[in-house]
Amino acid sequence: MTEQLKQLRDKIDSIDNELLKLINTRAELAQQIGLQKNGVTYRPERESQVLTRLQQLNPGPLTNERIIQLFTEIISACRAMEEPLTVAYLGPQGTFSEEAVTKRFGSTVATLACQSIDDVFRKVESDTVSYGVVPVENSTEGAVGRTMDLLLQTSLTVCGEIELPVHQHLMAQQTDLTTIQKIYSHPQSFAQCLGWLNKHLPNLQDISRIDTASNADAARLAAADKNAAAIAGKKAADVFGLTICAKNIEDDPNNTTRFLVIGTQQVSSSGRDKTSIIMSTSNRPGSIYELLSPFARYQVGMSRLESRPSRKELWEYVFFIDIEGHLENENVAKALEEIRNKATFLKILGSYPAAQ
Repeated sequence: MTEQLKQLRDKIDSIDNELLKLINTRAELAQQIGLQKNGVTYRPERESQVLTRLQQLNPGPLTNERIIQLFTEIISACRAMEEPLTVAYLGPQGTFSEEAVTKRFGSTVATLACQSIDDVFRKVESDTVSYGVVPVENSTEGAVGRTMDLLLQTSLTVCGEIELPVHQHLMAQQTDLTTIQKIYSHPQSFAQCLGWLNKHLPNLQDISRIDTASNADAARLAAADKNAAAIAGKKAADVFGLTICAKNIEDDPNNTTRFLVIGTQQVSSSGRDKTSIIMSTSNRPGSIYELLSPFARYQVGMSRLESRPSRKELWEYVFFIDIEGHLENENVAKALEEIRNKATFLKILGSYPAAQ
């Protein structure tokens, strides 16, 4: 070992020693704060403010993405010392939903894999778990209808959102694609990778495509059949011991799935927030324009507008809308109050920090 290398390593050791002291001091302070929180351990607005501030201060060379990952884990470990959280997600282990949980809550959190999105809602509603994470839309394939239907029915609140870049991989027990007779995957994943499949598997018409409830379930089935493959995320390949035959086969390289955190708490303003609402109006000329006009009048930005059957009457629809800002903001409050007087139905799902 050269003297210069030894000096550099000694400096790193010294920094690690100081980091160890500082992280434990932070944990002690988090414990003290926890005693004053009245049982509420997870504060989405505060965690969002911390991560935003650190990104603004970050001089590099670590990217902001790495800084968020690092401090999410530190926050997660400190939070667990106050009171362990349990978060439900659409299982089994190895799904993108599980990745979304880790991205938002860190790895120091208990998780519960559920068989369906309905089950995630039920676990949170029954206080079996602290929070749930559910997919709500994909940048390529659009809305997740079941989540939207359940949001219309539930008494739960949206406490946060997670945007997860989704990379699909083709995996199997071995890499010889000529032996593949069937491919398992979730219907949305098939749709996201259709172009790649048509180009790289010319005999695709002879291969059975079998829909599954989740990509992790697809990987599980492929692991039991030497002539099968699955489309899923890297974590599913690790969990079920499959070999990745082709990486990043999604047709859109910016493919992203948005998840919502559902719970029972009202979240204070973080300074960079969204508010999600559901509303409907009478079916007459100009009614939708009148319903949305307060947003323009009070300068409230709208990032999402999607219609969904109300399931009450034929051809009756409700509108799912995401707006910029928090219910505590004066312009948002005024716009929603005016809409309340015009809409035949209005449900505020919650205000929460926008995804980092």
